[in-house]
Amino acid sequence: MPSLRVLSIATLFPDAARPNFGLFVEKSLRALAAQPGIALTIVAPVGLPPFPLSLHPRYRALRALPRREDWNGLSVQRPRFALIPRHGARFTPAQVARAVLSAVRGQAFDVVDAQFFYPDGPAAMRVAAALGLPFSVKARGADISHFGHDPASRPQLLAAANRAAGMLAVSDAMRRDMAAIGIDAGKIAVHYTGIDTARFSPGDRAAARAALGMGEAPAIATVGALIPRKGQVLVIEALAALPGVHYWLAGAGEEEGRYRALAQRLGVADRVHLMGPVANADLPQLYRAADVVVMPSVSEGLANAWVEALACGTPIVISDAGGAAELVASPAAGRIVDRNPEAIADAVAAILAAPPLPSAVAASLAGRFNWDRNGRELVEHLRRCAGLASA
Repeated sequence: MPSLRVLSIATLFPDAARPNFGLFVEKSLRALAAQPGIALTIVAPVGLPPFPLSLHPRYRALRALPRREDWNGLSVQRPRFALIPRHGARFTPAQVARAVLSAVRGQAFDVVDAQFFYPDGPAAMRVAAALGLPFSVKARGADISHFGHDPASRPQLLAAANRAAGMLAVSDAMRRDMAAIGIDAGKIAVHYTGIDTARFSPGDRAAARAALGMGEAPAIATVGALIPRKGQVLVIEALAALPGVHYWLAGAGEEEGRYRALAQRLGVADRVHLMGPVANADLPQLYRAADVVVMPSVSEGLANAWVEALACGTPIVISDAGGAAELVASPAAGRIVDRNPEAIADAVAAILAAPPLPSAVAASLAGRFNWDRNGRELVEHLRRCAGLASA
């Protein structure tokens, strides 16, 4: 079988300043690189605003990132591109493409792989045109639910979809969402995420709670940025109907102050625990410690946190977003609920009253989420896009 030279463009990719940023992309590309016959080049462009905005403290750590480095065994290039805050989304793909082309000048590839639909997809379209190559794009969630509807980005996103040799979606629901905005469903393959079952697996809940200082009170948890789309405010409001239940929030974001104030106003501040960012290595312990993971998001593709929680034996209560129904297909896995505090409280109370066995929760995944499978499927997809059929 001939080797496959892949150029992967990933604006969502971890770095020293943001170690959890796009961690799922890193894992997928690691799975790809582990497959036989793959020569992988990763370009993770770093956006910085024009001078003097680039001197702002929030960009200091990004300015310090190396332009080329070995990141956990993967060779990654990090060229800079001009990022225009707030109103520059329509210009970003061209800037990203320019940065990628400068980073790979003189190198040869068989296919260009975009790991997110915007701006990576339209950027890959430009890079592929410049290099005379086919390209693929993957949709993960907000890249379709937001950028696919925003007038500033929608035209370029649809142009990339039209010209792509093939596309991937993280769930069948995501595939349907793509089709709903005019993308050819016949060009889209479902590509489930993977999971490290050696780390994410059922364990001793009492020991996990003790390690986190949770005590014996019933515990629910959410993993994700503290932003309106994730819906943590609804869970805080649900606590009034869940006496004695404590809520643990892993993540940081713009809503933290609002959540603290809301918890204080509702009289549940002593049961709301804002943990800040939690390292990926520590997430299995948090999932095992919780009785239920609650994530009533407005939109998702197929959230990694859903899969990770189930793998650890913890049922989930989630909104009917993205691939929810593809995961919660049995009572052991949890409940899909309306996005209101009453429905959330009812579902949590029902699970606490009759908790499923952790082994049954983990078994609900039925082996569908595996990084080696993820890598093999990605190789096969990219070979098809490149016109290099597998043997």
